Amino acid sequence: MRATPQFYILHGDDLIRRGENLARMRRSMGADGELNTSEFDGDATTVPDVLAAVKSLPFLADKRLVIVRGLIRHITRKGAGQAGKKATDRLIDELPQLPDFARLVLVEDDTLSAGNRVLKAARTLPNGYIGEFKKPQNLTRWIMQRAQDEYDAEIAPRAAKAIADVVNGDLLLADNELFKLVAYVDGERAISEDDVAALTPYVAEANIFEMVDSLASGNGKRALELIQQSLHDNPRDPGFGLFGMIVRQFRLVAMTRDYLDQGGPAQAEALAKAIGAHRFTASKLPAQARRFHAQQLDAILKRLQRYDQDMKTGRIEPRLALDLLVTSLADK
Repeated sequence: MRATPQFYILHGDDLIRRGENLARMRRSMGADGELNTSEFDGDATTVPDVLAAVKSLPFLADKRLVIVRGLIRHITRKGAGQAGKKATDRLIDELPQLPDFARLVLVEDDTLSAGNRVLKAARTLPNGYIGEFKKPQNLTRWIMQRAQDEYDAEIAPRAAKAIADVVNGDLLLADNELFKLVAYVDGERAISEDDVAALTPYVAEANIFEMVDSLASGNGKRALELIQQSLHDNPRDPGFGLFGMIVRQFRLVAMTRDYLDQGGPAQAEALAKAIGAHRFTASKLPAQARRFHAQQLDAILKRLQRYDQDMKTGRIEPRLALDLLVTSLADK
């Protein structure tokens, strides 16, 4: 058995750990590594081209690194037909015969199924390495651990949860927000929930989502707490800005409800394009829209329009309008 693998399969949706492993492999190539490193898009290349690259003698070095993204998924996908089967057979046949200097890295963004032909064959070979990188189940814990391990920083549990609540499972986004917060605090203290609210633009939107969920479930107390918190975090806003966000949210929910009722797919990309929302927002809207009937949403929007007119004509203060809105909807 050779000590160093000639091929690697790195798969799974934890793109940060997967990417860090790939970065270490790049660094191990040394100062002139770029001269002996090639990258391919699996959708736009062929197995013979990849094999030709990885079998080419390295230039003034002892190894050649070839990185291919999405090749396994592409050649083993449904609908690949005979061409896909032929490519898969060729790859499986060649993997055990790679030269000692070869470093073939097959990168897949999703977790490959246990029955995938290439993965099954690779597990039986002595010259390969398989790394599966799954997203953490507890994102709050992951953020706290990463702050400590990667940035030598401390983050309060509530602050870590605030980030986790708004990034919708996106590890890169969570890490980007954490990086900003670490730089902001600069080691002077632990990152707090107030720091997250100040620097993370998604927090206010997440509060609106939770408030609408509370109204849908009849939890007026929680909805009022969220309104109070939002007004406290934005002392310059007497309520007009918050009311506008609530109106926008219910409009998006109503548009999503109509879109779903007409048979539109609930995938975030398709919904975002259909209603003109950000993908992050669109990813959370279907679950919320299903909690309301179309008639309910129509009545809510009419009520919001009436309150809006009353506020603009001075008949009612924004804070009172918000309280009345919560009371009326929570009683439904």
